[in-house]
Amino acid sequence: MHCSISGEVPEEPVVSKKSGLLYEKRLIERHISDYGKCPITGEPLTMDDIVPVKTGKIVKPRTVQTASIPGMLGMFQNEWDGLMLSNFALEQQLHTARQELSHALYQHDAACRVIARLKKERDEARLLLAQAERQMPMLATAAATANASALSNGKRAAEDGDLGPPGKRAHAGISDIITKLTDCNAALSQQRKKRQIPPTLSPIDALERYTQLSSHPLHKTSKPGIVSIDIHYPKDIIATGGVDSTAVLFDRLSGQILSTLSGHSKKVTSVKFVAEGDLFLTGSADKTVRIWQGSEDGNYDCRHILKDHTAEVNAVTVHATNDYFVTASLDNTWCFYDLSSGSCLTQVSDTSKSDTSKPEGYTSAAFHPDGLILGTGTSEAVVKIWDVKSQLNVAKFDGHVGAVTAISFSENGYFLATAAHDSVKLWDLRKLKNFRTLNLYDSDTPTNSVEFDHSGCYLGVGGSDIRVFQVASVKAEWNCIKTLPDLSGTGRATCVKFGPDAKYIAVGSMDRNLRIFGLPGDDGQTE
Repeated sequence: MHCSISGEVPEEPVVSKKSGLLYEKRLIERHISDYGKCPITGEPLTMDDIVPVKTGKIVKPRTVQTASIPGMLGMFQNEWDGLMLSNFALEQQLHTARQELSHALYQHDAACRVIARLKKERDEARLLLAQAERQMPMLATAAATANASALSNGKRAAEDGDLGPPGKRAHAGISDIITKLTDCNAALSQQRKKRQIPPTLSPIDALERYTQLSSHPLHKTSKPGIVSIDIHYPKDIIATGGVDSTAVLFDRLSGQILSTLSGHSKKVTSVKFVAEGDLFLTGSADKTVRIWQGSEDGNYDCRHILKDHTAEVNAVTVHATNDYFVTASLDNTWCFYDLSSGSCLTQVSDTSKSDTSKPEGYTSAAFHPDGLILGTGTSEAVVKIWDVKSQLNVAKFDGHVGAVTAISFSENGYFLATAAHDSVKLWDLRKLKNFRTLNLYDSDTPTNSVEFDHSGCYLGVGGSDIRVFQVASVKAEWNCIKTLPDLSGTGRATCVKFGPDAKYIAVGSMDRNLRIFGLPGDDGQTE
């Protein structure tokens, strides 16, 4: 007896009352639930019309293949062959997937190269556009001058008539602004006589308890190193210049990066805020200086690209008027700029050097607080003091070994601190002599940074660690009140800057992290 649907012997046979046909129970139940009729005759059929048939246990006979050993071996061989064919198909699919993945990765790499090239072309186009915008007023002025000369003399002016010595541009000079600089000097000198130490200044016992409060990775890991730092005191914004050719503006209170300024092609050797307004300056080893303008949305746009130097620019310092600034370069010149227009008013080189066989360039620079004195450090271990009004070198300080890496004037205007490979030297500007030398590190460890705080009460030094000294008089001892370790692991603290009222100390090292040292639990500190 066989099932009318499957044609096989049923395991649970049932019979239809209407047709008398035999079915497998599970098959006829499913058919009735789906169609409600007999699968053979087509008559209406329900489960009530199905009668089970009681039979003995049915044992299915073995197939022919399993009835003998040769049959079983053949069955196993067939199964093995099927497994091998399936495995071969999977290997083919894996090979195809690998090829598709390799092709996709190649396309991705090609797309990245195309994007990088387009970005480079875009940056070059922006640079050319900025240069064109800067040159347009100059070209218009030159054209007007040429036309006027042609009308008055009947001759065309020489094309290089606006040039000074060969290879150098003629500059307007600073004779027109000397009165402004002198008035600023007089006002600041008068205020300095009435200056008092602010009551909000951190006391010595607080600095003795300073420790690291936070560390912020601001620059790229591929080119680590922070080589310059500055702080905008009214907004408490910290700027850092990195080996990765970018400058980063960091909001200390929120712990967030406000902007990353790209455009330089080499390391950013100097960063400087303009105290009033939203202007920001960067100097770079790519021989250029950039003036950035801040906007309301927090972004900074490059207003001017200055290319008056022919070698690495190592220092940028802003005049007390906040209208002018000076840049110093390894080309042995310093330039005095008008901040609003980005024009170079004068470019000064020291012609007094007798031995010209050794190239001497400027490695650091800073304005005196009153603005009429400029200090520069050279690669030949000499500190030069300049009269800004006459652009003459009025004093030279010798005694260092190695390039002068940093210089800083005290707020009272009496002292100058200079750092070089060998030590930190303190100079009395009233008598133009060195009155103290701080030998802090061994001969293999250079001193990279020296900085007076804004009140003139503390002096910070950066080398293999960070040390804070209490500023004293010429005859009194300058005591080290705190030594902070360089936690970067590089052994090189490259730049040190005091925060407002010395409430914290910002430190840059040869890793990519900005570190903040201060008093734990102080208000406004980031944890």
